[in-house]
Amino acid sequence: MKHALIRTLSVRAIVTGAVVKIAVAALGLVAPVPSVARAIDTVASVAIGAGGVYFLSRGLVLAKQRLLWRVRRKLIISYIFIGLIPAFLIVAFFLLVGLLLFSTFSSYLVQTRLQALGDHAADLAESVALDVQRRGSRDVAGVLARRHAAEARTFPGVAMAVVPLEQPCRRRSAADEPDASLDFEPRGVTVAGAWSHAAPPSEVPAWIGCEGFRGLLAYSAGAESGGRGEADHAAAIAVPRGLAPTGEGAPLGLLVRAVAFPSTAAPGYGVIVDLIVDDTVRRQLRSETGVELQQVTRVPGEDVGSVAGRPREGRDVERPASELALPLSSVSFLAYRDWRSGRTGTLLASLRLSVVEIYNRISAAEGTISHTDDASDSVWPRGLVIGSRSFGEGLLLVLVVIGVLFLIIEATAFVTGLALARSITGSVHELFAGTERVRRGDFTYKIAIRVRDQLGELAGSFNSMTASIGELLRDVAEKKRLEEELRIAHEIQMSLLPSGPLNVPGVTVSALCVPAREVGGDYYDFLPLDDQRLGVLIADVSGKGTSAALYMAELKGLMLSLSRIHSSPRELLISADRIIAEHLDARSFITMTYAIVDLRARTMTYARAGHTPLIYLPGDSGEERRVRSVAPEGMVLGLKLDRGEMFERLLQEETVAIEAGDLYVFFTDGITEAMNDDDECFGEMRLSRIIEEHADLPS
Repeated sequence: MKHALIRTLSVRAIVTGAVVKIAVAALGLVAPVPSVARAIDTVASVAIGAGGVYFLSRGLVLAKQRLLWRVRRKLIISYIFIGLIPAFLIVAFFLLVGLLLFSTFSSYLVQTRLQALGDHAADLAESVALDVQRRGSRDVAGVLARRHAAEARTFPGVAMAVVPLEQPCRRRSAADEPDASLDFEPRGVTVAGAWSHAAPPSEVPAWIGCEGFRGLLAYSAGAESGGRGEADHAAAIAVPRGLAPTGEGAPLGLLVRAVAFPSTAAPGYGVIVDLIVDDTVRRQLRSETGVELQQVTRVPGEDVGSVAGRPREGRDVERPASELALPLSSVSFLAYRDWRSGRTGTLLASLRLSVVEIYNRISAAEGTISHTDDASDSVWPRGLVIGSRSFGEGLLLVLVVIGVLFLIIEATAFVTGLALARSITGSVHELFAGTERVRRGDFTYKIAIRVRDQLGELAGSFNSMTASIGELLRDVAEKKRLEEELRIAHEIQMSLLPSGPLNVPGVTVSALCVPAREVGGDYYDFLPLDDQRLGVLIADVSGKGTSAALYMAELKGLMLSLSRIHSSPRELLISADRIIAEHLDARSFITMTYAIVDLRARTMTYARAGHTPLIYLPGDSGEERRVRSVAPEGMVLGLKLDRGEMFERLLQEETVAIEAGDLYVFFTDGITEAMNDDDECFGEMRLSRIIEEHADLPS
């Protein structure tokens, strides 16, 4: 096949065109190419393109024939396009939805935690301002030192400062203005804490109003900490500094800063509290939310200017390895303020989160997290914002793109599936048309074979089978004849059994027989002996099918004769055993129970020859009715062990009194040995329970 494809006209066109183009190119190296040669070069290019397209199409056809010859391969390819690829896309879709959910929620947890930290810093600043206001200028440093010592137990990096204030704060009414004598003007900056993250501010910026400020600031966390002398430090205290320009990817530290003023009309000072988002806060965040805040950097393209602070001194404490095991990564966009100008900007915070830990904390939470933003100057973010679009909207856009791709691929898969299905169903339709012709009796019809694939081979097999259908039809006719004969045998056997209930004054008797096959060996009969005595018989010939049915018919005639001779069930069974043993096959036997009901004496005399026990339910005597199993001794009929001495010796006859409402159930093992799909027998216990539950119903 490969050599035949190479010798085709398309390959010759490709080779000829390539030779012509090489010749024209060689000619152009030594002399100007004439217009005729350029035209020939163009024709050669067209020949190469046409030959390539034809060669590729023929190759695809041959590959398709070899690849898609088997129906199984066609169905596999259909499954890949219709089922497998969409399944992968659905999985990817839901994974991204989960990523969006947990990324957004983890960002919300981080921002909520930072907001709570800001609320705590604001409360601390207000309480310090009130403390300083009550004590006046006597012990500002002592107040700060005591409050810092108390707060440092929870936040080791806390820093506080009392700075002069030169802006008035007018209250709405005179009632809002406390005694101005409680206020004072500090002569410089009073600080408490290390202030290792930034120089203590010497003043409150003008953009902060009288209601104070709480918000997120940033400082450089990766610059060198050495080379700074005391003079430089003093200058930093005297003049508020911003962060020197750093690159967009430089690591930053976070701090929460709060500013509060005393409750006077013209406060002379402000209290500044910084809570550093250090390892202690991060561990608390990890413990409370299952989210770990990692590196913080500027958002690319951010043009806000400096944030706040100076190079941080010291290094982060190394975390235990057990705290670095969160498996998933995410990001959060945090809004911050520039300390000097008040302009807002955006920081990019990388997060590590655990879905299991977040879920455990959600499920164990007893309260709800609320978000309030009463201060107009607060800069807590109301979403993950970059410019005019949020991070969630970006993920949503990705989901939309994946959804569109899903629809496109589904449409392609649908078209491909239709093409492959048409290839399959076309041959199936031909087979259907052929079977319709055969059904109408036209066995000469042949299916046209158009493709040499597996379905084509199937059509050829169909054509070869039509020649032998006549013989198959004859076999079917013969089988139908046998079934009809068995049906007639079934009707004859059923006619040998009593039809309908037997009307005897004082006794109700009813019976049902359902053979396992068309005919069987189960037999029952009602034998009226006189106007006050009734014989009841039930028997089961071993085996099934025609032989058992014949023995059953023979047994009926025998019992009709013997019931008129013997008034004792035991004597009847002994005579029946002697007669049956002479005619019964050595591999067969019969089980039987025979009872005589005497209505005058209100007794029942019975004997059992190896048959299933009788089930007896006493009448309504005022006590709870429970079934009893009645099984006198006796062996089966027809065994050629001796001349009947053992059968006669083992057979017992019993007589019981019959009371009003007594119920006796005669049955064969076809009921108790019936099995369900789990190979579980119905059993005598279930039969007994049914009899107890429905004993009040007519027989």
